[in-house]
Amino acid sequence: MATVNSSHRRAATRVLALGIWLVTTGLALGGGAGTNTFAARAGADFTRARNHYQSDTNNATAAWEFARAGFNFAEYLSNSAEHAAVARQAIAASRQAIALDPNSAPAHYYLALNLGQLARTETLEALILVREMEREFKTAAGLDGQFDYAGPERYLGILYRNAPGWPVSIGSRPDARAWLERANQLAAGYPENHLNLVESHLQWHERDDARRELQALDALWTGARTNLVGPAWEPNWVDWSARREAARKNLAQDPRPAGPPAANH
Repeated sequence: MATVNSSHRRAATRVLALGIWLVTTGLALGGGAGTNTFAARAGADFTRARNHYQSDTNNATAAWEFARAGFNFAEYLSNSAEHAAVARQAIAASRQAIALDPNSAPAHYYLALNLGQLARTETLEALILVREMEREFKTAAGLDGQFDYAGPERYLGILYRNAPGWPVSIGSRPDARAWLERANQLAAGYPENHLNLVESHLQWHERDDARRELQALDALWTGARTNLVGPAWEPNWVDWSARREAARKNLAQDPRPAGPPAANH
């Protein structure tokens, strides 16, 4: 059986712990307009969901709703210990929801997401956490692949895209492409699914495909802004808008290297 030397493993776990979820979810990580307001709102939601869950710990829905609130709140916590503490509470709530209702797609989904939050604070256990994330996302996809606008497929694709490849971890471009495209097929009107494909094509140097996906995103943008409204969507739109413009600027650059000066005749 192939082995991984310790220095390679340490490097890989740092990539996982510090990189995967910075790219995946980064709503609060970049700061920007409204971040303090979004953080305060997420904190209030977390407290409210925790109180509800603690008053009825045998309620599977209350458990996974608390796990969802924990995931959202952890996005705004820069202190590693606080971030990990919230993630662990959300993980425990997810596991309780699964114990109460093993066929709950949201419970498996938010378990995977919060394992990702914990992976951002871990080093030694990050590779193990990624394997469990993969398993839980696949379970959620099998139970309800359309939950959260094809969230299980979306995050599986990003997980495969960002994780190191074999033999260190599960990273795989073909798997990433398959799951990201499936998410886009299941929820074609959701901006995040197109954005992930745009960014992936750019990462893979597939500029024509990235340009095509950006055009599709532009076509649905106005309609999505009309449908996905309210305070809960504001952080998403800040994030999506910044990422769309970053992709547009990237595509506006000529990727071809400058050739030699033209000869004078």
